[in-house]
Amino acid sequence: MAKFQSLSFTNSTLTRGKDEVYVAAVALRATKGPAQIFMSAAYSLNLRLLQHFMVIIKPFSPPPLKSQAIVFDFQPEDPENIYTALAVLSGRAVPGVVLTRKLTKLPRSRCWFVGYSKEEAVDKAYKFNNTWETDLRVGFHDCRDYTNGLVEHLTGEKLVLEHLRRINGGQS
Repeated sequence: MAKFQSLSFTNSTLTRGKDEVYVAAVALRATKGPAQIFMSAAYSLNLRLLQHFMVIIKPFSPPPLKSQAIVFDFQPEDPENIYTALAVLSGRAVPGVVLTRKLTKLPRSRCWFVGYSKEEAVDKAYKFNNTWETDLRVGFHDCRDYTNGLVEHLTGEKLVLEHLRRINGGQS
């Protein structure tokens, strides 16, 4: 099996000099103890609602300091706080934050190539982040909405997570 799965809707036209865009899924973070065990088990069972999605940009020209890619994601300001978890579970909005960090390599699993950016992706992602509303409400304005929005902003592809769910047989 290939290291990364590629979506069938990406353009295969001339791609030299374009930044690559990926979507990755990781387990949700939770407070230590039973909640953390539950989240890990749900993630291993591919329960989509209990996964955290993020966008990874692999620039054509690698950024300095040995990083290969840059991650952009949206999550609660304090994802491991029990009060944050209770607010999220009750459907209330919590303060969110858009995070950016560097990776030395792309994840080996649950990472899908989704296309090429039409322009310089990192600058475009930072501009997108400056307009993103940071009140987080699971199911209405969360990491899935952020991922779908940023991927559309970068590549023009709409509802990328729904497409991933369909091509992966209901699991993304």
